[in-house]
Amino acid sequence: MTTATKADQFQLDAERKAFDREHRRKIRFNIGKYDAAVSAGLKLYDEHELARDRGAYLKATVLEKLDEYLLQFEAAFTARGGRVIWARDAAEALAEIGTLTKARATKTVVKAKSMTTEEIHLNKYLATQGIESVETDLGEYIVQLNGERPYHIVTPAMHLSKADINDIFVKHLGTESTDDAQKLVLTARHLLRGKYTAAEVGVTGGNFLIAKEGAVAVTENEGNARLSATFPKLHIAVVGIEKVIPQLTDLDLFWPLLSTSGTGQQVTVYNTVYFGPRQPDEVDGPEEMVVILLDNGRTNLLAQPDKRAALRCIRCGACLNVCPVYKNIGGHTYETTYSGPIGSVISPHLSGLPEHKHLSYASSLCGACTTVCPVRIPLHNLLLLNRKQSVEEGHAPTEEKVAIGLWRWSMQHRWALDLLPVKLKDWSLGRLLGQVGWSKRRASLHIGGPSFRELWQARAKR
Repeated sequence: MTTATKADQFQLDAERKAFDREHRRKIRFNIGKYDAAVSAGLKLYDEHELARDRGAYLKATVLEKLDEYLLQFEAAFTARGGRVIWARDAAEALAEIGTLTKARATKTVVKAKSMTTEEIHLNKYLATQGIESVETDLGEYIVQLNGERPYHIVTPAMHLSKADINDIFVKHLGTESTDDAQKLVLTARHLLRGKYTAAEVGVTGGNFLIAKEGAVAVTENEGNARLSATFPKLHIAVVGIEKVIPQLTDLDLFWPLLSTSGTGQQVTVYNTVYFGPRQPDEVDGPEEMVVILLDNGRTNLLAQPDKRAALRCIRCGACLNVCPVYKNIGGHTYETTYSGPIGSVISPHLSGLPEHKHLSYASSLCGACTTVCPVRIPLHNLLLLNRKQSVEEGHAPTEEKVAIGLWRWSMQHRWALDLLPVKLKDWSLGRLLGQVGWSKRRASLHIGGPSFRELWQARAKR
């Protein structure tokens, strides 16, 4: 797919979703519940701004010495029998997972909610290997049944109503129609229970990598990640290299920041720290645990000091919930793993600036995302830097370059505009506004009448 096609498709999808009243009703309702919960949750903080300062400082400190912290994590984790695999990109990560699953003659994988596995398209890869991959998070399970990608970083099925979910279950599972949410949850739980015990491999992500103790911290609300990591004999955790924090005691800062910013909870329901495979004196846990440290473009950001702050992200989803663009066009419109403001910042660097530069323009630059970020990522400034980089690297369309060049010349040679007939000015303005979609739903603008210079000269003669 070409750059123009992706950008054009984004425009088409954005317009369709923005004027879909039912879609906007569902999103307004669901995000509204989060907004109320987050407002209440933040009141429990005595010094929330201080917590944000500490979180930003610790994440920034780690990024300055990321190589050292990652090596410290690897040394501590392997000392307890775990294994660490470094993956430069999605292809390497998938190849390593393929080797691990083949060694265990894997038929079924149970997978907890994980953005990194979405990023490398793990489910699609496992299907090509003849392996059933089952999403165990309820929201992820629902969108998997419906053949969709997750809609939101925290809430994959945010775009679906209870009636929508019932229809999906009836269609794909043959269940009896119901409007009882409890019955819908129990249906999914019943179907997933047997998968945990049958699966040879469990896959999770990781919210935090703990450098000093060599551990992976996973946060969830359903307990599905804990089951995915406990029953199968092999636990694979696919974690982005930027997820490092210095030590275990830092979780008392980051766990509440993550949960309160995202869902308004003091902490999420299940918070688990995995130190490696089952030890001789332990009664449960996997026989083998492997952590795949995923780069996949993250070092592209790390190498740019002015944009490096984007790697502080703890994936709370707060920036999506306040973004006026996201709330109008929805998560699927972005056609990337990470949507909303943070997705618009990092996707061009993770997946290619030429293909995804248009995402950095999908913002009003109101700064609401920066205001709510728990680790103080200056998101609206980073969007501007992405735009600047796009222009400097020559990714701007030819028409845009010509238009900007003509505008700059005309501003420097104001007299030339007075030589052009009014009709030609109207035609040019109409064509320009038509291309950007301005006049599609608004009255056309006309330049007619005396120019500003003529009005100014007339005023001076009074």
